[in-house]
Amino acid sequence: MRIRYVLLHAYGMGGTIRTVVNQANAMAAIGHDVEIVSVVRRREEPQFALDPAVSLVPLVDQREGVRPDGVGRKVWRRLRGKIVPHGEFAASYFTERVEKAVIDYVSSVDEGILVTTRPALNLIAARRGRPSVVRVAQEHMNLAAYPETIRQEIARHYDAFDAVAVLTGTDREEYQRLLPRTPIVRIPNAVETVGREPSRQRNPVIVAAGRLVAQKGFDLLIPAFAQVVRRHPEWRLRIFGTGPKTAELRGLISEHGLSAQVSLKGRTSRLPEELARASVYALSSRFEGLPMVMIEAMSHALPVAAFDCPTGPGDVLTHEVDGLLVPQRDVDALAAALDRLVSDRELRLRLGGAAAVTARGYAPEAVMPMWEELFLDLTGGKPLGDGYRAVSRGVTSPDS
Repeated sequence: MRIRYVLLHAYGMGGTIRTVVNQANAMAAIGHDVEIVSVVRRREEPQFALDPAVSLVPLVDQREGVRPDGVGRKVWRRLRGKIVPHGEFAASYFTERVEKAVIDYVSSVDEGILVTTRPALNLIAARRGRPSVVRVAQEHMNLAAYPETIRQEIARHYDAFDAVAVLTGTDREEYQRLLPRTPIVRIPNAVETVGREPSRQRNPVIVAAGRLVAQKGFDLLIPAFAQVVRRHPEWRLRIFGTGPKTAELRGLISEHGLSAQVSLKGRTSRLPEELARASVYALSSRFEGLPMVMIEAMSHALPVAAFDCPTGPGDVLTHEVDGLLVPQRDVDALAAALDRLVSDRELRLRLGGAAAVTARGYAPEAVMPMWEELFLDLTGGKPLGDGYRAVSRGVTSPDS
């Protein structure tokens, strides 16, 4: 099969990029003809390793900066820029030059499978892709996280897809209600779980990781941890990631008098080692798609305390079995859950052991066959009726 993945910035970092690179590598490893198209290129080399068989094709080279367009952005939006609507989280990338490059590329593809990976790209594929191409939209964020402008465009145009792939069972129900005539398939992101060193539950360390943005809720986690550390002053919170909220979070740490107990560690290439040395993982997000780093932490037998935000944590965790779920944005409840884990090593060991078992369901060997089976069904003309589940080599989708 010829499979083309379109990413906004395949040379960057981030969960969606890592996920799609892993998919592309897996499809190439079993003999398919795979290409990744990067809408923009802002680095010399990709940050995630590509299989040598995977072609990487950039559309707009921005390594020397973003060149001005022939017309202003507002004029472009008025004249033609209706495909990428206002409210798309990455709308600022889609200048006249960039949007035109994607439209031209998508309209030129006349065979094989085209996989697009965010609403802006999905909408262009839906409106400009050829019917001769099998078109698959990937959604890496829950529907409710999008503004109304995006949800309206999804409802209006996603019927053009042969399938829309989402990450969780909750996502599948939400998208199916909005798109009753469109096949919605749940395939989670794959997380490498083999050979992960389990936590020994000996270090008084809580770990959290993600972009330092409002979505991740670290501004809620820090005051929750402030309650914990009053009773357990030996414990530490380490937050890994970079982003625009760095200065604000440093101020919050100082405001709570936690400079010795909370550290912003920045980006690390050694997150597996950091997770193995920790004893608890905290997820404080306001919303999620599928929290990959949380699942990675679970593969290290780390118990999780998480907001039951839309969506993801509650689709992965079972409360009191492999983690603790608390009402979203409830700082006191998150503090109480963390306090329970910090206070009870036996509880941590029990929940962490169950978490490691749960994480195995997201291993590449469980997930990647679902993608191949979906692609084979689509190219073979198999109808994807209600309740379709990708099944391959004895593996079924986790929501089957």
